[in-house]
Amino acid sequence: MADKPSRALVFYGDGLARFVSPTQTHLHAFATRACCGFLALPHSPPSENEDSRMIREFAELIDASEAYDKMVARKFVGDKSQEMHVVPTVPERFMGMKAAIITNNSSLSCVGSRLGLSVLHWNGLNFPHLASELLKLLGFQEGKTLETNQFDLIFVHVGADEKINDLKDIEFVNHLVGELMHMAQLETDIGSRLQMSIIMSYGATLVGDNSIFSVSDAKPKSNNELSLLFPRQSYTMKGGKPNKNVRHCCPMLVAQWQNAVTRKDMVEEFSFRDFIEHAGNLVVPADRFIHEVAFKLWKAPKYGA
Repeated sequence: MADKPSRALVFYGDGLARFVSPTQTHLHAFATRACCGFLALPHSPPSENEDSRMIREFAELIDASEAYDKMVARKFVGDKSQEMHVVPTVPERFMGMKAAIITNNSSLSCVGSRLGLSVLHWNGLNFPHLASELLKLLGFQEGKTLETNQFDLIFVHVGADEKINDLKDIEFVNHLVGELMHMAQLETDIGSRLQMSIIMSYGATLVGDNSIFSVSDAKPKSNNELSLLFPRQSYTMKGGKPNKNVRHCCPMLVAQWQNAVTRKDMVEEFSFRDFIEHAGNLVVPADRFIHEVAFKLWKAPKYGA
């Protein structure tokens, strides 16, 4: 952990994990420097539409699934009078943490705002200098860390088939990650204070995904004796009992990097198979993600199960 509070930038490629290819060289380069693993999601409700899936999975990332369920229930019965009182916001839960989300999705903007996130839209940003502007929002300017910052945490949400600044979804993320990594490496003060995460989800599950993208067998295979001693991972447990509402296929892929703070794994590319074989983090529940980030931002007293 750094000796000063970090500022966090999280790229969330919603449904983009399927489209990562060898041409996304900046994503792969990031993974080689990062601490990698998986974020497990709960099962999807029956007949869930794409908009609901997107919001539910983002709510998991910020550990607000119960709050989101309350909002859905109140919307269903047409009662919004007490909504803001029963839904704790992100700043209320994490020591006043100033968080924002950049998205053009109106549904996600609405839910994010109700959960205490400032909402920024792509058309309001300076694209010729986008990497610099994102860093400036976090309090990094001209290679220095400012004492004041507008935000402690920024989520950059990019959905499948979304086109931003003439680049399509995964290509846009790849390009922007490359620019930010270049700036962070040139200016070590930024690299040591910037906690950068890349999350890629699979979106809606498809027929056959369970056999291709399953983490239920994420254990050593080369040594049978060691496999027998491999413990049950905590993501499969809840309250000391097996958690039945956990999906073993199509987890989110997550890579995290902060200079001289995060561990470097043996991963060589940003892919499911490489993460399974070489990542060090294995699988954790998606709703633990924001707690780990908040700890590095000094907005949570500790991070743990």
